[in-house]
Amino acid sequence: MRSLTIVGLLWLCVNTAAVAAEPAGEFRRLPLKVYVDKMKGGWVGQMVGVGWGGPTEFKVKGAIMSAEAMPSWQPALVNQFHQDDVYVELTFLRTLEEYGMEVPIRQAGIDFANSGYPLWHANKAGRTNLRQGIAPPDSGHPQFNQHADDIDYQIEADFSGLIAPGMPNVAVEMGEKFGRLMNYGDGVYAGQFVGGMYAEAFFTTDITAIIAAGLRCIPAESQYAEMVRDVLEWYRQHPDDWQKTWELVEDKYHRDPKYSHGLCSGHGTAGAYSIDAKLNGAYILLGLLYGKGDLERTIIISTRCGQDSDCNPANSGGILCTTMGYAQLPERFVIALDPQGKFSHTVYDFPGLVAASTKIVREAVTRSGGRIDQDTQGNEVLVIPVVEPRPSSLERSWEPGKIANSRFDAQEMARIKPPSERK
Repeated sequence: MRSLTIVGLLWLCVNTAAVAAEPAGEFRRLPLKVYVDKMKGGWVGQMVGVGWGGPTEFKVKGAIMSAEAMPSWQPALVNQFHQDDVYVELTFLRTLEEYGMEVPIRQAGIDFANSGYPLWHANKAGRTNLRQGIAPPDSGHPQFNQHADDIDYQIEADFSGLIAPGMPNVAVEMGEKFGRLMNYGDGVYAGQFVGGMYAEAFFTTDITAIIAAGLRCIPAESQYAEMVRDVLEWYRQHPDDWQKTWELVEDKYHRDPKYSHGLCSGHGTAGAYSIDAKLNGAYILLGLLYGKGDLERTIIISTRCGQDSDCNPANSGGILCTTMGYAQLPERFVIALDPQGKFSHTVYDFPGLVAASTKIVREAVTRSGGRIDQDTQGNEVLVIPVVEPRPSSLERSWEPGKIANSRFDAQEMARIKPPSERK
């Protein structure tokens, strides 16, 4: 992976003046206008990916979707205001906006417990645990949550990179703060990996460098990291045949019980259902790598891989669109965006979402040891320290560590009032 890192750093040295670097190893400079453009692109990319892939979700399992089964793009599909791929992470964003980056995990748990939208799998189990008084991190522990390795935080972690350009440790921290509400082990690492990719996507269009940056955010010994390394190697061996790489992924990460574990998802048989984070994470990577910078091809490949085929193109589309920026997105993907559409059970419409992200990134930069400068025209510039990621400690859901015996006290429980209990 060292060679991929060097490639990414070399790219930074020669790229356009819009994203300039201070002396190597010290700071990166990101004009606020560029940040906002790329952040907006990332949010729209998620909405495009989940909207386009939505009709196919879990229609194809353990097989490659035919090209004929891929829906056609319609501009109105961008308006995904009722998709869990977007609205769950906006609860986390609101928690950060209200309480700041130092918000305790228990407050994050209370806010999530009070959410009113429909949920499934790890999210549903985690929220149920929280409402019953099982506080984080135990709400995501396999002893209480059989969905601990599911895809949930992976599909919700986009926010953690979109508020953390060039700040991988913020993405890691957000995983520890929000990912543990519902996930554990690889389920948490999946989101930290996605967040790390987003954080790097503000500074390069080199997909292998972006993946390498995400990989440095998670424990190297984890099975999720092994999956990422495998996909990169299989891509190197078969750079023009994504279906061959899909088959290799299927053999190891779906059919082999040493990697699928069966905590929630099925394995070992043709057509088996899987919402495992590693398998679906591989489909994100297939879209990014074999899409070769083309948005349509990226989303189509991530969708045709099957299984959770709206979540995966939401992640790959969001990361790629962050590299592109909103202003560079093809018109057909943004022309119908409704600025007044309200995301389900949140305070946000799209302009509000952009404003909240912009507010939070300022705190993230200064809290990480950076600063906000002005250029010669008086425009704000984010000055971001270059740091090495500090991954979380290694844990495995199929042989979990001890629980934290974490419970909400009576005062905290009094603050948990789901919509059905409010008067």
